[in-house]
Amino acid sequence: MKTHKDLYRDPEKGKIAGVCAGLADYFGMELWLVRIIFVSAFFLTAGTFVLVSYVAAWFILEKKDAVPKANRDVPFQTSFKKHGKGWHNTPEEDKVVVKSKIWQAGEPPKQAFFDIQQRFAKNESRLRKVESYVTSAEFQLNREINQL
Repeated sequence: MKTHKDLYRDPEKGKIAGVCAGLADYFGMELWLVRIIFVSAFFLTAGTFVLVSYVAAWFILEKKDAVPKANRDVPFQTSFKKHGKGWHNTPEEDKVVVKSKIWQAGEPPKQAFFDIQQRFAKNESRLRKVESYVTSAEFQLNREINQL
């Protein structure tokens, strides 16, 4: 669980400078909703104030890095903690986040269920391959040769 979030602009997800994308990520909202709120605020309220605040945020906020600060010096392959023999944590971007309200960022429950079901199917096929290798005569032969 993250206790402290930093506010950055995200030009990779943004249309102009990534200010709305950074705000959406910071508040955990959908990007399209933040854009609609910003455009509505521009047209329905003081447009110059909203425009000036957007440009100010463009210059004040730093760009979001592709690699998190904690993993900057560590190569990608070794940034995961290993548990046991070959098991490792899943990276943060592989975790499924299910949204409970329409305005929250994340996947709809039906899509999240489909994604998780695909992951289980992929892992099951990998497990079946490992099981077929371990029970094969080739594995027995390799183990006996290695014991010599």
